[in-house]
Amino acid sequence: MSRIIMGIESSCDETGVGLVRLAANGTVELLADEVASSVDQHARFGGVVPEVASRAHLEAMVPTVRRAFATAGLSMSAVDAVAVTAGPGLAGALLVGVSAAKAYAAALDVPLYGVNHLAGHIAVDTLQHGPLPEPCLALLVSGGHTQLLRVDDIAGKITEIGSTVDDAAGEAYDKVARLLDLPYPGGPPIDKAAREGDPNAIAFPRGMTGPRDAKFDFSFSGLKTAVARWVEAAQARGEEVPVPDVAASFQEAVADVLTAKAVRAATESGIGTLVISGGVAANSRLSGLAADRCAEAGIELRVPRPRLCTDNGAMIAALGAHVVAAGCAPSPLHLSANPALPVSTVTVS
Repeated sequence: MSRIIMGIESSCDETGVGLVRLAANGTVELLADEVASSVDQHARFGGVVPEVASRAHLEAMVPTVRRAFATAGLSMSAVDAVAVTAGPGLAGALLVGVSAAKAYAAALDVPLYGVNHLAGHIAVDTLQHGPLPEPCLALLVSGGHTQLLRVDDIAGKITEIGSTVDDAAGEAYDKVARLLDLPYPGGPPIDKAAREGDPNAIAFPRGMTGPRDAKFDFSFSGLKTAVARWVEAAQARGEEVPVPDVAASFQEAVADVLTAKAVRAATESGIGTLVISGGVAANSRLSGLAADRCAEAGIELRVPRPRLCTDNGAMIAALGAHVVAAGCAPSPLHLSANPALPVSTVTVS
């Protein structure tokens, strides 16, 4: 007998609602994935404003839920469980989603599952490529997170083996885009500009790659500073900043470190599958370089389509389906949001 799982995501600036069908054999089928983004409201600030994001979630939640059910052609009575991002994320934004999920679960008299946003980014790959091999390695790259994760059980055992010590990769993209007078968020415009530039034009540093540095940790603050100093020096000389070359060289430095460390971690761990997810996974150079290096190392690479890489309700519904299939205990209705929820906590019970 199949079950319908509703997923709600509100950790940052996207209000996401997803619906999936969990089949008796454990496969998960995506039925609806609706997202309302408030990114335009944050663009003039150059980053997400928590209070603005929270208000946007309040306004968008019910309309997004209605669109999801209309897309799926289902009534709310078809729902068998509700999953919601309990953390990590922005406190106020998380509370909107958690409160909505509690209300829907109580009204429909179905179990509630508070789940981890980061685990959702991994679980979403199963909607495109099927069940995850266990173990597998996940490289999660987004505006707020850059982590290497060993996944032994998507519903219960995820271990962090590396993380950024300062800026996340996506955060560095946003800051460099601002330096180059490119729009926010910075990932897509830098990727576009880089296609016209030379990735070897400027030798930007590769952070945390020295012999004494942690093998699987990341650092992008120094890279961001190096780009800023290079741009300032060019402007001080009265030169026009070659935006395509700067973008391409910066992007190459980021992709080089991310892929090198991910492939090294997989090789040393004897893991044959690498999943890359999160908003930055949609970057063309990151996915292209990862494909080349994984092929050379004999590692299977899985990257969800761009729509699934960014924050969305489908990833939370997918994780919820795996949690339900594993027989995990539901969360209590007094579930609270946890902005600092560790990735090792897949469900909050």
